[in-house]
Amino acid sequence: MTDQYFSEQPTSPSDPVPFRLEIGGVALDLTTDSGVFSRGRLDKGTRVLLENAPDPVESGDVLDLGSGYGPIALWIAAQRPAVTVWAVDVNDRALDLVRANAAAARLTNVRACRPDEVPDDVRFAELWSNPPIRSGKAALHELLLRWLPRVDGSSYLVVSKNLGSDSLARWLGEQGHMARRLSSHAGFRVLGIT
Repeated sequence: MTDQYFSEQPTSPSDPVPFRLEIGGVALDLTTDSGVFSRGRLDKGTRVLLENAPDPVESGDVLDLGSGYGPIALWIAAQRPAVTVWAVDVNDRALDLVRANAAAARLTNVRACRPDEVPDDVRFAELWSNPPIRSGKAALHELLLRWLPRVDGSSYLVVSKNLGSDSLARWLGEQGHMARRLSSHAGFRVLGIT
């Protein structure tokens, strides 16, 4: 059985693969690995998010929730040196990749950590995420209910239409978070949440 990308400690043998991320004037040489979401490439959902969400804030703390190897966090950090980007994931191999990718790109404004390592007093100007839908609806809801209240500005999620983006938007509304569709492209919805 292979690891899930939301496994805390992947047991699959490490097999690093480099690739180049190029979006919106940002070019980064990144390393991915087995046991981590979207090995060897930028997945379609994350590409849709980065190409269609509004420009990131100019300063403050930004949360990349479920960061994987770090494409969202590193992309934001490369554009916004005054922003501290918190790349949060439960997968230790993914967090090691974020740290290595940030170091290789000389990005000193990225903090890669597990959820419980984020200080309780940190508030976020924005949240960006291609959330771990396949972890299950209950786990996803718990994750969002934990982090959305810590965001003072907007949150941007990308979710496949076929994996419940519209029902997730309705559920968020029921929880008191206004969710609106900002974009729909290649079967994915970009949701803006306030």
